Amino acid sequence: MTAAYQHEFAAALRDPARPAVQSLRGATLADRARRFAVHRNNFVASLVDALAASFPVTQALVGEGFFAAMARERVFQQPPRSPVLIDYVDGFADFIADFSPAATVPYLADVARIEALRVRAFHAADALPLPEVAYRDLAASPAALADTRLTLHPSCHWMRSRHAAYSIWQAHQDPDPAGALAVVDIDRAEDVLVTRATFDVAVVALPHGAFEFLEAVRTGLTLATAFNAADSPAAGVDCGELFSLLIRHGLAVSAQTQAET
Repeated sequence: MTAAYQHEFAAALRDPARPAVQSLRGATLADRARRFAVHRNNFVASLVDALAASFPVTQALVGEGFFAAMARERVFQQPPRSPVLIDYVDGFADFIADFSPAATVPYLADVARIEALRVRAFHAADALPLPEVAYRDLAASPAALADTRLTLHPSCHWMRSRHAAYSIWQAHQDPDPAGALAVVDIDRAEDVLVTRATFDVAVVALPHGAFEFLEAVRTGLTLATAFNAADSPAAGVDCGELFSLLIRHGLAVSAQTQAET
């Protein structure tokens, strides 16, 4: 099988307007088209099913029919570039944001981003979080705490939404999603943390300043600088709450003081 044949076959799979591959065996053109349609349908259906499995809340928000049509469009416009299906979740939220029929559900792309981060966190590399005793030692020495730089867990991700994306996602973990959604203020902006310190993926709403704090920590700034970054844009930041966030969710895997650096 030549590279040219593989290219022709793949191109025809992802473009329903293209005719069946000419070199396929078949008594008639209609026979070749019918046989090739089986391959094309399997190709599309497997990817649509993979997206549906990764984005259950996104699908619930718009219904199976709409989701399948949207996912099918994504398959034809943006076919996977990797044989690993879990990689295909990346970019789906951006596709939804540009998919004009979904514009009536403005929070849909951000809910999809949460679900994509859950997949990414689940498959991230394992790492042991810092033990609580390490945090106690830091808290006992304010000077050392201020000069400390942290390395975050590989599964640790966060995002900012202009809508209540976390609350919407969380409502769908309730046995009565409709009832839980009824009390959600859709237009309230939320920051979201997605991480997996050990086995289970955690999705939590971030407090004021945590987004800026984590951004600063990730770029290698000291904790003192990170706390200052958190306090700048948001009123009422509780630095103790930010510090406890690190401990509670096992967000750091190593700590290094300025002197050690």
